Amino acid sequence: MPTAIAVTSADLALPPTDPGTPHATVLPAPDTQSLDASIADMQQLISRYGHVVVVCPSSAPPAVEQRLRAVRALLESDRIALVRTDLPPLGAAVLVRQLRQLAGCEFSPGVLASAARLLAHYIYAGAVLGSVSRLDRVPVSLGSHLKGWLPGAHFAVLAGPTARITRVGGAGETALPGPEFGTELLLARGQLQTDWPATTLVPGWGIQGAVQETPLPEASPRWWGTGKLVEFAAYLPDLSVLYQLVSSVRRETCHWCAMELIGDRCGFCGAPLQVGAEPEPGGRVLDAPDGNRRAGARALGPGAPQGPQVDPEPGPHPTAYSELTPVNVQVNPHRALP
Repeated sequence: MPTAIAVTSADLALPPTDPGTPHATVLPAPDTQSLDASIADMQQLISRYGHVVVVCPSSAPPAVEQRLRAVRALLESDRIALVRTDLPPLGAAVLVRQLRQLAGCEFSPGVLASAARLLAHYIYAGAVLGSVSRLDRVPVSLGSHLKGWLPGAHFAVLAGPTARITRVGGAGETALPGPEFGTELLLARGQLQTDWPATTLVPGWGIQGAVQETPLPEASPRWWGTGKLVEFAAYLPDLSVLYQLVSSVRRETCHWCAMELIGDRCGFCGAPLQVGAEPEPGGRVLDAPDGNRRAGARALGPGAPQGPQVDPEPGPHPTAYSELTPVNVQVNPHRALP
């Protein structure tokens, strides 16, 4: 049974790429469901799938994360991973779909949860905006703010993996840095009328295949600061490439909860990789203080008084995967997935 992938809004559950892609479970918002009902739903997911990976964008209302942490703490379960992402709404939805694709492979829940940070580095997420005056999630220069007052000014903004802003049209337009590997492009149109992604990004980034479109996520106007936008995300569509990307990274064992991980941080408890520490059976740590040796404490995750003191909101760490870049991923198109 594959690991369950859960999301905090229906916008994050894109249609599957193929019949073998598992569906995502949409968790109701805290204002539409009681805490007891949230606990019961999570218990059912754990009973059915064994482990649950919940993807919660960092832009989600604080009450959403608070509810998830409360459910995990009250259940005292170490089978719930809370994965945070700074990607904009459409990019976050693409990340969720990639995790759903990989959930059908043989990856352990720990590898799947920690793979989210790796996959985010290979999603080029941005938007064409009619204004950057209210954009606060990407650094905006004073010059861009001043140009925004010009009639008909549009801006192409790349939020990740590298933040860039350029004015669309005119002599001052510069190309957005694109992927050095084959991608497909997904668009979500708001109130802005522009074909810039198709006329500029597709040839400039070497986009493969036809451009796909999906409804604009409800959170996008709030994330970008305007409803006059066309959001886009370039991503790796091939499951064989995603599989090789994740499987090529060395696996470690979390010294706190004993889950498998890739990179430098556990996707379940959030503890950073500690080289040389060996987990005890049941998830305890051999070199941990006696006060930290309680299995129930680790269910509370980062920030719990009984657990390790770690950063609950880690940022991206590209160096954790510095030995693997898209350009040196060699994929055999005839290779069968396990």
